[in-house]
Amino acid sequence: MEGFEVRVSNTKKGKGLFATKQFNEGDVILSEEPLVSCQFAWNAAYRYLACDHCMRPLETPEQNVRRLSAKPDIVLPHSNCFETDLLNITSCNQCGILYCSEECKDVSYEKYHRVLCYIQSETQHPANVLLETWKQIHYPPETANIMLLVRILAYIQQHSDPESAAATIKQFCHRTVNEDAELVHKLLGDEFSSQISTLREMTANVISGEYIQEFLTPEGFCSLMALVGTNGQGIGTSPLALWVNSVSNLTMSDDEKQQLHMFIDKLYQYVEEESGQFLNTEGSGLFLLQSACNHSCAPNAESSFPYGNHRIELKAIKTIMPGEEIYISYLDECALQRSRHSRQKELAENYLFVCWCERCVAASSEPDCSSEEEMSEEEEDADD
Repeated sequence: MEGFEVRVSNTKKGKGLFATKQFNEGDVILSEEPLVSCQFAWNAAYRYLACDHCMRPLETPEQNVRRLSAKPDIVLPHSNCFETDLLNITSCNQCGILYCSEECKDVSYEKYHRVLCYIQSETQHPANVLLETWKQIHYPPETANIMLLVRILAYIQQHSDPESAAATIKQFCHRTVNEDAELVHKLLGDEFSSQISTLREMTANVISGEYIQEFLTPEGFCSLMALVGTNGQGIGTSPLALWVNSVSNLTMSDDEKQQLHMFIDKLYQYVEEESGQFLNTEGSGLFLLQSACNHSCAPNAESSFPYGNHRIELKAIKTIMPGEEIYISYLDECALQRSRHSRQKELAENYLFVCWCERCVAASSEPDCSSEEEMSEEEEDADD
């Protein structure tokens, strides 16, 4: 593993990812595929066609924007600057699930699909019953998917060394029983006690076996749910975004660029009016290396999905010297701009830790929150 290593962090957060060489701004630190990934349930229900394994969209940018905007006559200029390879789409011979290529179909079958192959239209199949129950519990916008948990169990069950696979998954489970319960409560809401029991029983109907039984006990299942909720890395893929990136790099006059940017702005306006938050093909995955990155409110790296599938790329956003810990932000850009108090509140609620990064330590003398944030928090408390 050139350039980085996973070892114990000095910040009382367990393990961390550390640089073993210098990375400059823009350098790729690592590129990694997940152990497993899965499209969100509601995302799939809203007809976001994607490869069942790697989440690559199975439509062209033009098809994508026409569907999202409900405007079937939209024509994208320079459509040839971004080629979408849809010629290799294939399906499982047994269940008909779609893949972007034979390679994805084969990898999926070898990793987890062999024990999860079922006809999607069979509404009473245990997997479909579980999925529908999950959708009623976890309305959009989704942050996790019960099927990612099921695929983790299938990954262990199908592995050539199930004990080793189970040990790999356990690396992500490092909280106390009470902390796990608190995280799952946050994930499922006030009815979580009854809901998690229902989900556990339904999951056991979908998959069971010698090496995964410990994950199907009440305590083990709660731990796995907490793992999915906190270590599941959000994945977003979009043919439209990839086309926008490609066309923006074309050589053209200033007038042409201005016309193009106006056209793109209009496209996103149409899409937002029709589809709202359902802009990308979205899901989550479990990444072995990237998940070792701890949080900082002044991160030195960020993750992205530049390949149009579930492969993640971690890039340096400032110079990182050998021996330095590599940090990402668990908060989105908007939350990062808020006060220390607001950042720490969100991290404590969603990840159960108090942040003592350099930025938070330096800001310890700041006011707890701005008047705008106070108003926002009062509104949230009123809603609760």
